[in-house]
Amino acid sequence: MNKDLTQGNPGTILWQFCLPLFASIIFQQLYNIADSLVAGKFIGENALAAVGNSYEITLIFIAFAFGCNIGCSVIVSMYFGAKHYVKMKTAVSTAMIASGVVCVGLMFVGITFGGRLLVLIRTPEVLFADSRLYLTIYVWGLPFVFFYNIATGIFSALGDSKTPFWFLAASSSANILMDIWFVAGFRMGVAGVAWATFICQCISCVLAIFFVLRRLRMVPSDGRPAFFSREICVRFAKIAIPSILQQSFISLGNIILQGVINGFGPSVMAGYSAAIKLNNLVITSFTTLANGISNYAAQNLGANKPDRIREGFRAGLRMVWILALPLTFLYFFGGGRMLLLFINERGGESMLTGATLLRIIAPFYCVVSAKLVSDAILRGTARMAAFMAGTFTDLILRVVLAMILSRTALGATGIWSAWPIGWCVSTAISLWFYYHSRW
Repeated sequence: MNKDLTQGNPGTILWQFCLPLFASIIFQQLYNIADSLVAGKFIGENALAAVGNSYEITLIFIAFAFGCNIGCSVIVSMYFGAKHYVKMKTAVSTAMIASGVVCVGLMFVGITFGGRLLVLIRTPEVLFADSRLYLTIYVWGLPFVFFYNIATGIFSALGDSKTPFWFLAASSSANILMDIWFVAGFRMGVAGVAWATFICQCISCVLAIFFVLRRLRMVPSDGRPAFFSREICVRFAKIAIPSILQQSFISLGNIILQGVINGFGPSVMAGYSAAIKLNNLVITSFTTLANGISNYAAQNLGANKPDRIREGFRAGLRMVWILALPLTFLYFFGGGRMLLLFINERGGESMLTGATLLRIIAPFYCVVSAKLVSDAILRGTARMAAFMAGTFTDLILRVVLAMILSRTALGATGIWSAWPIGWCVSTAISLWFYYHSRW
């Protein structure tokens, strides 16, 4: 059901809207974790390292899909909040066309240059074949990733966070079962992990597009919407491109970091791959809730209600901190046990690497969550330059410091130590821009 986020108590509205988003996070992360979990448990440490190694490159492609999702979601939210339903429908079709073009370009890059990217990040020879295989299959499934993201962005823009949850829950559960079936049953190795993801993404994408188009037909509008609008495409691009750049540069930074990490060998790579999956569970949780806050801000901007945007910021902070505090304690004190989901050897170098990473970054989850909430307001109100400033600062600090500290006596621990510094500085910048913004 569509929901108007411009009416009612902001705190209550955000909780009602974001709770299904939070539930969807669990299944989204199960979707992401399943590949590594099955690879590590049923194939071995090298398979876990190979999937994690390719994952850093797939994050670039996901960054483009996520940027298109945000661009579509913010523009559609603004038109929905302003009750301009004809333009809203035109925005949907325009975003789909633009996203399709981007997707085709990325597929060409991935298929043509995938091997070179793996060489660029210093993929060990023992992992290269499996990494390349996983990456190639993933690239062929990119259209499903893109259009599924567009569909979920539209649902969120209409104030509906429940429908995407049900799609994701079904798809993620199926992916875990198919991963096990293909790997443990058919003995397909890393290829089985990749094909299971491909099939589940395909089915969830087709269903999501079908239901979102049916939902849009139910929205009343005076007149026939245009199939494509150059003006709306430009507005879409102004939101999507900075979001893509933000996520792409983060992914590029992660690839550079992966190259540094790969220099420490497969055991450190495996430990990092396992720990980063757990860390991404937290960061993606914050980011998903922040996406809901962006939709809330965009609808209220369209309805010209700036006071509600400020109230939404305060409610959003309370919401993410309620999540951040228990996760901080869980990862700091119990991260080692959680790594056993991926790693069989309790006292090995891979376990030590993952546990050290989690203990260093977990105390700063409250800091980075505040950054993501302020970023969400800036993005939802189309303050894209300010939105990007904090992100690039974080990225540059983390990459540069990681490269420097990893060459000291700290070794791999120096890489993890760079994260809290980047988070603290970029959070201060994002909050400064938020408090100095006027709507």
